[in-house]
Amino acid sequence: MSASKSLLYCVKHRGLWTYFRKNVTTWSPVGAAFNAKPQKRLEMFEKNVADFVKVAHPDPAYREAAEKTCIEIGTVVENLNTNVELCKSLKNFLDRPDLVAQLDPDTRRVAELFMFDFEISGIHLDEKLRKEAVALHVKLLDLNSKFLVGSHMPNRIARSAIPEHLHLHFASTGSFVEVGGLHADSPDDLVREIAYRIYLYPNGDLMECLEELLRCRHKLATLVGYESYGHRALKGTMATTPESVMRFLQLLTDKLSDRTAKDFKMMSDMKKKLNPRNSELMPWDHPFLSGVLRAERYNIEPSLYSPYFSLGACMEGLNILFSQLYGVSLMSEHPSAGEVWSDDVRKLAVVHETEGLLGYIYCDFFHRQDKPHQDCHFTIRGGRWCHETGQYQLPVVVLMLSLPHPTRSAPTLLSPGMMENLFHEMGHAMHSMLGRTRYQHVTGTRCATDFAEVPSILMEYFAADYRVVSQFARHYDTGQPLPESMVTRLCESKKVCGAADIQLQIFYAALDQIYHGKPQNHSTTEILKEMQQKFYGLPYIPNTAWQLRFSHLIGYGAKYYSYLMSRAVASMVWKQCFLQDPLNRDMGERYRREMLAHGGAKEPMLMVEARRQRGHTIKPHQDYTVPCLVCCWRFSTRDSVEIQICREAWRRGWGRWGRAEEEEVS
Repeated sequence: MSASKSLLYCVKHRGLWTYFRKNVTTWSPVGAAFNAKPQKRLEMFEKNVADFVKVAHPDPAYREAAEKTCIEIGTVVENLNTNVELCKSLKNFLDRPDLVAQLDPDTRRVAELFMFDFEISGIHLDEKLRKEAVALHVKLLDLNSKFLVGSHMPNRIARSAIPEHLHLHFASTGSFVEVGGLHADSPDDLVREIAYRIYLYPNGDLMECLEELLRCRHKLATLVGYESYGHRALKGTMATTPESVMRFLQLLTDKLSDRTAKDFKMMSDMKKKLNPRNSELMPWDHPFLSGVLRAERYNIEPSLYSPYFSLGACMEGLNILFSQLYGVSLMSEHPSAGEVWSDDVRKLAVVHETEGLLGYIYCDFFHRQDKPHQDCHFTIRGGRWCHETGQYQLPVVVLMLSLPHPTRSAPTLLSPGMMENLFHEMGHAMHSMLGRTRYQHVTGTRCATDFAEVPSILMEYFAADYRVVSQFARHYDTGQPLPESMVTRLCESKKVCGAADIQLQIFYAALDQIYHGKPQNHSTTEILKEMQQKFYGLPYIPNTAWQLRFSHLIGYGAKYYSYLMSRAVASMVWKQCFLQDPLNRDMGERYRREMLAHGGAKEPMLMVEARRQRGHTIKPHQDYTVPCLVCCWRFSTRDSVEIQICREAWRRGWGRWGRAEEEEVS
C-alpha cells in the first residue's frame, strides 16, 4: 500500500476510533481503540451473527447449533478420508514419477499429506471396517466436544461447606458457591486448597466421557493397524514413536532432578516461613510460592507493572513491532451489523505497506460468563490462492483471551503474565496473517504440531526484551516509561523455579503419553497418581481428578510434548535472528520468508535446518558429544534447561515433524 493510500485509509477510518487520554498520555489509533470502553450497539440484537459461534457466542442455542454443524462437517471429512476411489486416483498419480516431477513443491506436499490422511484413516480396510472407522471418528467428534466443554465448567459446593469469611473469594449462586478455577495466585493457603479440592473434584459423567474417549481412540488406532493411539498420532512426527517420547521425558527428568529438588526445597522453606503451622508443600502451592520467591528475590510485584501495560499500550507495542519487523500495521475497523458475537469484540485489519490488506483478526479479549478461560487462537478462514478470482483469499482468525474489563477510571491493565500471553497469541495470529500458501490445507498454523507453537513462543522473547518493551510500556496515567531495571528484574525472575516449572510440563506430557498408550488395567485417576509421583514429586490429593481439566488432551492428544520441542526451536530462532537487534527489518523479512510464509507447505525440519545453517558462525556447545543441531550457540549457563531439552531430543536422531490436527492452537 502506497503512502498516499495509507493516509487515505487512515483519514477514511479516523472517525471510528475513540481516543483515551489521561493527563499527558495519548495513544495511536490502535492503542486508543483497545483502551476505550466498548460502546453498546443495538444491531447486535439482529440475527445475522458471525459463523464463529461454537465457543465464543454468548447464546447457548447458537453454540449448540454450531456444535452440530461441526460434527456434520467432521463426518463429511471422515467419509472423504475413507473414500477408496479418491485414494486410488491420488495413489495412481503419485506412483507416476513423471507426473509428480511436474508438481510445484506446495502441491506435492499437500498431495503427500492427503495420502497420509488416507492411510491413518484405514483406507486399506474392507468396506465394513472402513464404515466402522468412520463411525468411531464421528463418535470421537462428539466425545471431544463434550469433554472440552466439561473441562471448563465450574464445580459447585454448598455455601455452608466453606468458612463464611472465604465466600467472597468465589462466585455464588443461591445456596451454592461456584469454583471455576484453581485460584493459584491467592495468598491465602486455605483459598488455594479449597479451590484445588473443589475445582478438581471428580465429575462422574465427565470421567466416563474421558475414559470412553480414550477407549474409542485406542479402538480406532488398532482397527487401522496401530499398536495404540499414540503410535498412530506420532507416525510421521519427529519423535516417531511413544517409546521415543517417554525416553526423552525420562532423560529430561533425570537431568533436571537435582535442580527440581532445589526448587521444591526453596518453595518448602518459603511456605514454612509464611505458614509455620501448615508447612508441607502441596500441589496448590507451586504457582503461588514460585511467584513469591520471584517477587522476593527480584522485587517483582505484578501491580507495579500493570499501570505500564494497559491493553491499548500493549496493542500499540505489537503494532510498532510488526511495523518494524514486517512492514505491517494493525488498523482498527468498525464491524458491520451482526458481524461480531459480543459488544466488546474488536476487529483489526492487518495491512502491509506494499502488499495491502493481508487479513483480519477479531480480538475477543474480555471475560464474560460461559466463555472458556483458556487463551487460544482459531482459524475462521484460511488463506489460499484462488484460481477463480486470480487473488489471494485473505485469512480470518479470532484471538480469545479472558481479560478484565476497563473501569471508569482506568483502561484494562495487564499483569506481566497477561502481557506475555497476549504476545504469544498474537504470534499465532501473525503466523496466519503472514503465510502465503497455495492451499488452505497448509495455511498458517495448520502445520507440524511441533512447529505450530514456535512463532508464538518466539513472541514471548520479544515481550521480555527491553528494546521492544520500551517502545510502548508507559504509565497509562502519567505517561512515564517503564524503567529498564524493572524489565531486567522481571526477566531474571523467570529463571527462579524454572526447573520445577519444566518438570510440571514433563509430567503433563508423560500423562498424555500413558493415556494414549496401550490400555492399562487402571483408572485414569490411578494413572494420574502414578505419573504424578514419578514425573512431578508433589503428592496426589485424594478425591481429585486433574485430568478432567486437561483440555489439551483434545487438541494435542499424544503430542503434548511438542511444547518442550517448540521452545527449543524458538530459542534458536531468537538467538540467531533477533538477539542482537530485535527490531531488525532484514531479519524480520527473512524470518517471514523462510518460516512463517510456508505454513505447513514445507517440511519444518527443512526450515529449521536452513535456519541452523545460516547460523554456522556461532560456536556450538562445547560440552556436547554430538553437536546440537537445534541451537548452535553458546549458552551463558552450561546446564540451561533449553540445552537439556534440545540436546536429548537431537541425540535421539529425530528427523521429522508431525502435522497439527486441530484448528485450535493454545
